[in-house]
Amino acid sequence: MTAPSDARARGTRLPRVRRRRQLLAAAQEVFVSRGYHAAAMDEIADRAGVSKPVLYQHFPGKLELYLALLEEHSEALVEKQREALESTDDNRQRVTASFQAYFDFVAGDGEAFRLVFESDLRNLPAVREKSEQTFRRCAELIGEVIRQDTSISDDEAHLLSIALVGMAETSARYWLNNEGSIPKDAAEQLVARLAWRGISGWDLTRSAEEDGS
Repeated sequence: MTAPSDARARGTRLPRVRRRRQLLAAAQEVFVSRGYHAAAMDEIADRAGVSKPVLYQHFPGKLELYLALLEEHSEALVEKQREALESTDDNRQRVTASFQAYFDFVAGDGEAFRLVFESDLRNLPAVREKSEQTFRRCAELIGEVIRQDTSISDDEAHLLSIALVGMAETSARYWLNNEGSIPKDAAEQLVARLAWRGISGWDLTRSAEEDGS
């Protein structure tokens, strides 16, 4: 996401798409630093360098701003997961790439991961539904690979995929909160190795025999 610094001056006319991205970037900064409830539309408009009426032309309220950001970053995470799984046919490398996708997401600029994983709006149905949908979609992508390459049942593959996504999310967030104790690439490899040691026991068809570590 681009920073709003390219259009700080009030009154600067921008194409609608660029203005929307500018407003979302400003909103993200405020939501991450203050949390949703403490954030104010006045502050978001000021951060973007626009008047409040301009902000309301694009987003009717603070919740709509938040949901737009949540949608954008949720889609980004799912796409990272999809790209990771499609990046190789080697199952061990797929496991590593899948964990790297989560570590890359939490380490990204702007702490966007907090909007997806640490929302203080989980009690709202729209936010809870989107967060759960993102988790479920990532798990479905992993579960499909497991189903294709093992003889276990669909329900078993789904449970394993849920466990792997939970492990990836929790370990990546823990690593970020304790950044500096373990380098990012070492942390990714460590957790991926743990996951591979477990899942390779189901006789993955292409690379289980390559596990020699």
